[in-house]
Amino acid sequence: MKPETIAIHAGGEPDPATGAVAPPIQLSTTFRHGPAGEREAGHEYSRESNPTQDRLEAALAAIEGGDAALAFASGMAAQYAWLMALPAGSHLLLPQDVYQGLRVLVREFLVDKGISASAVDTADVDAVRAAITPATRALWLETPSNPLLVVSDIAALAEIARARGVLLAVDNTFATPALQQPLALGADVVMHSTTKYLGGHSDVMGGALVFRERDEAHGRIFHARHIQGAVMAPFNAWLTLRGIRSLHARMAWHCRNARALAEYLDGHPAVAQLNWPGLPKHRNHAVAALQMRDYGGMASVRIHGGRDAALRVASRLRLFTNATSLGGVESLVEHRASVEGANPVSPQDLLRLSIGLEHPDDLIEDWRQALG
Repeated sequence: MKPETIAIHAGGEPDPATGAVAPPIQLSTTFRHGPAGEREAGHEYSRESNPTQDRLEAALAAIEGGDAALAFASGMAAQYAWLMALPAGSHLLLPQDVYQGLRVLVREFLVDKGISASAVDTADVDAVRAAITPATRALWLETPSNPLLVVSDIAALAEIARARGVLLAVDNTFATPALQQPLALGADVVMHSTTKYLGGHSDVMGGALVFRERDEAHGRIFHARHIQGAVMAPFNAWLTLRGIRSLHARMAWHCRNARALAEYLDGHPAVAQLNWPGLPKHRNHAVAALQMRDYGGMASVRIHGGRDAALRVASRLRLFTNATSLGGVESLVEHRASVEGANPVSPQDLLRLSIGLEHPDDLIEDWRQALG
């Protein structure tokens, strides 16, 4: 079955009780059982499991080609659950370019468990191989990365990780399973901030882990989610499931618009650098062409003139809203350094773009007038 068909039908089977074609929302927090706790329909309490969440997890596993999935209250909750399941004293390899929230999570929380981390250019396969130590237990990838759109060779890194006994986790939020299948390329687990493209409308928070195998790690994290309570609410699960059904159609439009805008911005005299892996001149274009079906709706641009010039352009944009997050139908722009706290790592002249579903001519015109 083709991916587009799987996304529409997985988890979306008609309700057996009513015949309703649209999946129902089961908001109940508790479920009837027998006098000795005998479960009648597989559920007891929604902090552990819920029928609507079950549907979403089935869909997530299907679209990523995994054996099992777990939904969480946010992407950060999903990341935290997987990383905290690593053994105490583990060493973790991270990309040099990675979401700032993950840097904070590692620096402020994982250290309490004795988990150390170091950063490496994950686009450099030899550098990753050299950075693995006897204590390394996991390699975390973002590909494309946030916000510089670095693309890492998942298959090559999976081979190295497997040979060294290292788990490989891939944040597939930017690409989505519509464009990239990390599990098929050898990853052990895929993470999503479902708040982004999977939800797709900037109106629902969530996160997910999709596992290549329903193994001991899946069971341990399922138990941790149950006890710690970082579960996705049923209504959020329903909204996310609805978003997945239109994922492939939306991603095709995002990619089309991103290409049109990238081709306009590339070479513009006000633009110092454009990061979008679909451009042949992008450092990792060859790898992206091999492992992605298309190049996504995210880009970042560095503006000549530094921070002040970048902020001036952001303030002039009319269709691109200055806001955090990404993956919705509307176009967003963000000066990442301004939102990364006291010690920003993103370049001061960089703007991150989430390119929405507006007409590409209008998006280009917005940037034309903003750049002056």
